[in-house]
Amino acid sequence: MPRYALLIDYDGTPFAGWQRQSGQASVQEAIEAALRRLEPDCPGIGGAGRTDAGVHATGQVAHCDMARDWDPFRLSEALNFHLKPAPVAVLAAARVADDWHARFSALERRYTFRLVRRRAPVTHDKGLVWQVQNPLDLAAMRAGAAHLVGHHDFTTFRSSICQAASPVKTLDEITIEELPYPQGSEFRFHLRARSFLHNQVRSIVGTLERVGAGAWAPERVRAALQARDRGACGPVCPPQGLYLTGVGYPEDPFRSDP
Repeated sequence: MPRYALLIDYDGTPFAGWQRQSGQASVQEAIEAALRRLEPDCPGIGGAGRTDAGVHATGQVAHCDMARDWDPFRLSEALNFHLKPAPVAVLAAARVADDWHARFSALERRYTFRLVRRRAPVTHDKGLVWQVQNPLDLAAMRAGAAHLVGHHDFTTFRSSICQAASPVKTLDEITIEELPYPQGSEFRFHLRARSFLHNQVRSIVGTLERVGAGAWAPERVRAALQARDRGACGPVCPPQGLYLTGVGYPEDPFRSDP
């Protein structure tokens, strides 16, 4: 059966998460339903990351096995037709090796968190950002984030229901940028690692927001990390500002050669 990689974009607001769940809408289920409109016996798909309820993606990747030898462009177009009106789009499809796996072939995942600081409620970005009203110190947040980069035991920043075998991860990068926003500012947190623990990004961003607000000193982030205690973590921020923005592979399956 030919195997295809799918590059997927979605608004996670109406979904209970990526993963198929009994009695609840999921992104995986929406795509599988579209696939079965093309081939009724199409097996399930595998995703690169399991985003939680309300989390979005601009660069999720999945793989599927098809009975027919589809032209990749026609496959993506057909899926997008059958995905309507769900807020899910297949940006690209590519033929890959039979042993290629969206999750296990991946070398890294990239996430972005959008935080907006302004007094007035957000309108156009409602459900797409986390909004706070207090001013935030960019330099302080960057200083706090620096303590988290590298190979660490991230027990403090791990959900109590996380199923990962080990809390030890290597966080390759955290960058924070401040962008103009109408009557406020937008802060974007970019994180990159081979893999992440459950709620790790949201725990980190929620903690760094406390640093930016002046409630935590930057050095307290290091102390929280070293405590290896969930109780030492700052508040976990809400899911709506989080985006899975990319998945890295030894070779990009969606690259178009000139």
